[in-house]
Amino acid sequence: MTENKAKYWGKLIAEQKGGKQKIGLFCREHGISEPSFYYWRNRLRKSALVRFAVLETAAPATSHAGTLELVLRSGERLRIGGQVDAATLRVVLEALRA
Repeated sequence: MTENKAKYWGKLIAEQKGGKQKIGLFCREHGISEPSFYYWRNRLRKSALVRFAVLETAAPATSHAGTLELVLRSGERLRIGGQVDAATLRVVLEALRA
């Protein structure tokens, strides 16, 4: 997937979603086919799934014992305390993948 195409379709998809316009009408007004719109929407969703990376362990500047920190591709950070139960963590991860 070329980065230019991904950016182009990402902008179109965000515009449609933000405008709350029905997909069929949006596609007709922008001269794109509905199958292409759905194809790219699904493709970009899949590429935006949460990905994990190997992290180096270092002594923290402040003590957060038992804390897990996820850094998302957007740069946002999610800190999860040691007292979070597995079911809650599963819900959070599923929400991030949606």
